[in-house]
Amino acid sequence: IPRKRRINNVSHIVQIQTEVRDPVAIQAACGRLKWPEPVFGETKLFNSSAVGWAVRLPEWRYPVVCDVVTAKIAFDNFGGRWGEQRHLDRFLQGYAVEKARIEARRRGHTVTEQSLADGSIKLTIQVGGAA
Repeated sequence: IPRKRRINNVSHIVQIQTEVRDPVAIQAACGRLKWPEPVFGETKLFNSSAVGWAVRLPEWRYPVVCDVVTAKIAFDNFGGRWGEQRHLDRFLQGYAVEKARIEARRRGHTVTEQSLADGSIKLTIQVGGAA
């Protein structure tokens, strides 16, 4: 008597703590959001300066500066008066998505993306698929 074989479709949910360390993913995040290209160098903030990749967020008085060596982000938005937190959140989300896509494709996996109603993004990575 033949036996039925059951294959389970396993889903893995992963939450990522984002560390901004990849200039290519920073550039890709700006591209996906249709923001100006990031610029590397020393950038003046309100009462200080920072060295790294400067990203101009919409309606922010000063750019955010990503130091890819330390993964620290320097910015001055004066408690939201000089720039809304939601724009920084969108950048960090875009960076995380682009970095995941880059790494998955580097390993030869296929990536599909779905925007969800709550503003989050669902990435599905098919292991071993062509990009």
